[in-house]
Amino acid sequence: MLFLSHKVILAEGWTRRLIAFFSGAIGVLALAPFSFFPAFFVPMTVAVWLIDGSSGETRWAGIRRAAGAGWWLGFGYFVAGLWWLGVAFLTEADRFAWALPLGVLGLPAGLAIFTGLGFALARLMWSPGAARIFALAAGLSAAEWLRGHVLTGFPWNDFGMALGGNLVFAQAASVVGLYGLTVLSVLLFSAPALLGKGHSSRRALVLTLFGFVALALFGVARLQDKTEFVKGVKLRIVQANVANDEFRFDRRAELLERYLKLSDRSTSPQTTGVSDVTHVVWPESVFPFILSRDPLSLSTIASRMQNAILFTGAARAQVEGSHTKYFNALAVIQQGEIKDYFDKMHLTPFGEYMPFADLLARAGVTQFVWSPGAFDAGEYSRLLLAPGLPAALPLICYEAIFPEEVAKRLSESSARPGLMLNVTNDGWFGVTTGPYQHLSQARLRAVEQGLPMVRSANTGISAIVDPFGRILDSTSLGIEAILDGSLPKALPATYYSQHWRLAPAVAWLIVFLGALIRPRNI
Repeated sequence: MLFLSHKVILAEGWTRRLIAFFSGAIGVLALAPFSFFPAFFVPMTVAVWLIDGSSGETRWAGIRRAAGAGWWLGFGYFVAGLWWLGVAFLTEADRFAWALPLGVLGLPAGLAIFTGLGFALARLMWSPGAARIFALAAGLSAAEWLRGHVLTGFPWNDFGMALGGNLVFAQAASVVGLYGLTVLSVLLFSAPALLGKGHSSRRALVLTLFGFVALALFGVARLQDKTEFVKGVKLRIVQANVANDEFRFDRRAELLERYLKLSDRSTSPQTTGVSDVTHVVWPESVFPFILSRDPLSLSTIASRMQNAILFTGAARAQVEGSHTKYFNALAVIQQGEIKDYFDKMHLTPFGEYMPFADLLARAGVTQFVWSPGAFDAGEYSRLLLAPGLPAALPLICYEAIFPEEVAKRLSESSARPGLMLNVTNDGWFGVTTGPYQHLSQARLRAVEQGLPMVRSANTGISAIVDPFGRILDSTSLGIEAILDGSLPKALPATYYSQHWRLAPAVAWLIVFLGALIRPRNI
C-alpha cells in the first residue's frame, strides 16, 4: 500500500492524469449492472493520494493541481458510466451522429468540472492524518450536491450509488438519503489511503470495517420485515419493446393494437387477459399523436380494456389563446375517458426542450426525441387518483433520479401516497448499462421514502419494487414482456422523508468539522 501511494503521490504529467482517469473508470464497476461495490475503493483511495501529491509553489497552485486531478478522475468516471448516451445519437444517425462526441465526451467533460471542484474544496481543508478523508468527503459530497442542482441538475451515478446500488447498504438511505450516502461512500471507500505502518494503519482498518459492518447490520435488520400487499389490486405492466424508428404517426393504429393485444394476453390460468386485472400500466411515449384529440383511439381503448383502469404516457395539448402548450403527461383512463393526468415537471434538456433554442436553431440543432412541439414543463405537482388504487406519485422518466425533488413533492402533497408510479422510455439507450443504472437509481427512491414503486419501461427494465427496495419481479431488457403482480403496501414515513432537508446537511456538517480536526494521528 505504501508503494502504491508513493507512486501516485509522486506521479507527474500524463502519468498522473492517466492514473486519475483510469481509477475513475474502475469506480463504475460499483454501479449497476455490475454492482461490485469494492471497486469504489480504487477511485476514492487514489483521490486521497492525488491530493496528497498536489503540492505547489503557492497554496493556490496546489489547489489548481488538485482540481486538475479531480477533473481527470471525474472524466474517467463519467465516460465509463455514460458512454451509452452515444446510442441515442445513433438512433437517427443521419440527423444526430455528428453530436455523438458531445454526448460521449462533452457531457462527461462538463460533469467532471464538479469533481474537480470537489477536489479543490478538499484541498482547501487538507491536512495530514485521518482528517484528510473527512476533507475529501466534505468537498466531493458538496460538489455532488451541486451537480444534482446546477443547470436543472444531473445527479446520474452520484457517488452515493456505490452504496445505494447494494440493497443491504442502501437501507441507510431511509435515514440519510442519497446525498447522505455520498458522504458515507467517500469516507468509507477512501479510508484505505490511511493504511501504512503502525497503530494508525490498524485503527483506520478497524474503523472502516466498523462502518461497513454497522451499515450491513442496519440493512439486514431492516430487510427482515416481509412485504405486505394491498388487497384487491392486480397489476399488469406492459413492456411493448417498440423501437424508436417504429414510433411514427403513420403507424399509430398498429402501435395501439400492439399495446391492446399485450394487455389482453393470457399469462396463467389465473390471468387469462385484461378482465383478470384491475390496473394496467403502459410506459412513457406510447402514442405518436395527441390521444385526447383522437376519440376513435379512446373509444377503442374503452372497448378493449373492459373494466381495467389504464395508466399510460400520453403527450397532452393545452390551448391558451393563440398559443398551444404541449406536455409530456401521464394519464389515467377509465372506460375510454381521461380521468386524471400529470404533466412532467422536470424536462430533459435537448430531449424534451432546447436550452438556448433560438441560438441552436440557427445552427440547425433540434431536439433529439419526437414531440408535437417543444414540451412545456408542468407547473403543479399532483397525485394521480384511480378507483381501487391508493393515490400514486407520478414520476416520468428521469424525474425518479432526483431525491430532493421527489421528497419535496411528497412533503407538499395533501396526503401520503401509497406508491410511486414511474413510466419511462429507455429505448433510446439500447441494450446497454444505462437502463440498469436508471432502475437502480429509481429503486433508491423507494428506500428513501418507504413507498413501493411500479415501473413501466418501453424496452425495459419494468419492475415492481417494494418499499425496502426489493425488486419483487422485473422484465429483461430489450424484449417484449408482460409483468403481472400485486401492489406492495407502503411503510410509515421514513426518517428521511420527514427530514429530507436536514439529513444531508447534518452529514455534511459532520465531515466538515472532521476535516478541521488536526490530530497528530488517527
